[in-house]
Amino acid sequence: MIKAVMMMNTQGKPRLAKFYDYTPVEKQQELIRGVFSVLCSRPENVSNFLEIDSLFGPDSRLVYKHYATLYFVLVFDGSENELAMLDLIQVLVETLDKCFSNVCELDIVFNYSKMHAVLDEIVFGGQVLETSSAEVMKAVEEISKLEAASNSISLVPKSVSGWRGR
Repeated sequence: MIKAVMMMNTQGKPRLAKFYDYTPVEKQQELIRGVFSVLCSRPENVSNFLEIDSLFGPDSRLVYKHYATLYFVLVFDGSENELAMLDLIQVLVETLDKCFSNVCELDIVFNYSKMHAVLDEIVFGGQVLETSSAEVMKAVEEISKLEAASNSISLVPKSVSGWRGR
């Protein structure tokens, strides 16, 4: 099971953090700081896989990928395959690149709801739902269409709204 998905910049500011087990906010912040301190102290030429039992408990592993100014991090237990999790990060990044045409930190900050929609299509409740970037994009586009349609619905009939102008 996936325990957490995090995206943070190279200064340690979390841009997205989603925990799939109940974790109080103070503990989440402590875990994010702990993960960042581990990541920033690692040289570039070492493995992207870590055992992180000290932070997340026994049988916890972490895989990360560093793209430009962002770290993409997955924390998971022993039931998940490490290479599959690394591939899942790649699927997430590819999907975000399709959504935002070369995703950057500002895209994550200013399109928070779309980020969560993409992540929820890939991982939900700590379980991997979809690994196809094209299928995730279809679902996200459908969600965007539904949101746009619901925003255009007027709750006041035109006959009443025309009455106000008189």
